[in-house]
Amino acid sequence: ALNGFVLVVTSEGLIFYSSHTIQDYLGFHQVDVMHQSVFELIHAEDQQEFRRNLHWALNPPHAPEDKPSAEGGKSLSSSAVTYKPDQLPPENSSFLERSFVCRFRCLLDNSSGFLALNLQGRLKFLHGQNKRSEDGSALPPQLALFAISTPLQPPSILQIRTKNMIFRTKHKLDFTPLACDAKGKIVLGYTEAELRMCGTGYQFVHAADMLYCAENHVRMMKTGESGLTVFRLLTKENRWKWVQANARLVYKNGKPEYIIVTQRPLVDEEGGEHLQKRSMHLPFTFATGEALLYQSAYPLPGFPDPFQSKGKTSKSKKTSHSHGGRSQKNGVDPSSLLGAVMQQDKAAY
Repeated sequence: ALNGFVLVVTSEGLIFYSSHTIQDYLGFHQVDVMHQSVFELIHAEDQQEFRRNLHWALNPPHAPEDKPSAEGGKSLSSSAVTYKPDQLPPENSSFLERSFVCRFRCLLDNSSGFLALNLQGRLKFLHGQNKRSEDGSALPPQLALFAISTPLQPPSILQIRTKNMIFRTKHKLDFTPLACDAKGKIVLGYTEAELRMCGTGYQFVHAADMLYCAENHVRMMKTGESGLTVFRLLTKENRWKWVQANARLVYKNGKPEYIIVTQRPLVDEEGGEHLQKRSMHLPFTFATGEALLYQSAYPLPGFPDPFQSKGKTSKSKKTSHSHGGRSQKNGVDPSSLLGAVMQQDKAAY
């Protein structure tokens, strides 16, 4: 019900808890941020301000100069001081109330990569941590920041209206699905287990959209973002659902770790318009799925006859044959685009 999400951050800067609605504001899944350093999410210029507000006296010990603050967790834990409760002001004192603004990394399309959040809350003791000091004695509970994080700019009516339709999926770097939110399960009809069992994830993409999606996939691996991509996804009922998607790379310690895709369902007319625009600047008619550029009489090894007679899928995917190496079954690599087409149910076309 909040226009925001709940955040609990320990004195060392680890996210102890975040409500699942963090996904609606920053695009990160709750599971991906919990027990991670909060400083990986915060704009470099705002990290010191956050560190200051974590400290009971707004005066944290300085992080060692030789360690960049971007490494947040590491430099902070080395400079975190443990206090006995009697060294701290009482928990209900107004001295421990906090209200400040920080820019957080945001994977959603309507942001410039960061979203300014107002964090309002207080420092309270975080019990049950069972931490031990170097000599093995139990440490007393330490103060943690309990805050409600709300966007500085209230969302527009349009954002509130369209937010109900948008769903997000998480993928490995080769696009293999890892997770899907509740709205995605409603739109597509699959359970998370069904999505994960199917290989690279291109099995859910319409054959005439595969090369287009693969091109944007390659662009995202180079630049970090795919740009808006409109394509058809196969639902559990064997129907095609148009979506407008934007994929972003999520980095950890400077290396790409996984992909988050934000997707908005479109009506068929919108999808058709995008398809027409797309086929205008491609050297072959993708609207029908016949890639004239690759048309040839060469029969594909082991390609089932009734499927080949469809023409649509086999022709548009000629390219991908060279794209994947040979594999155990009829010479087609199952993780190639052609392999993905062959795993689809031809009745869907």
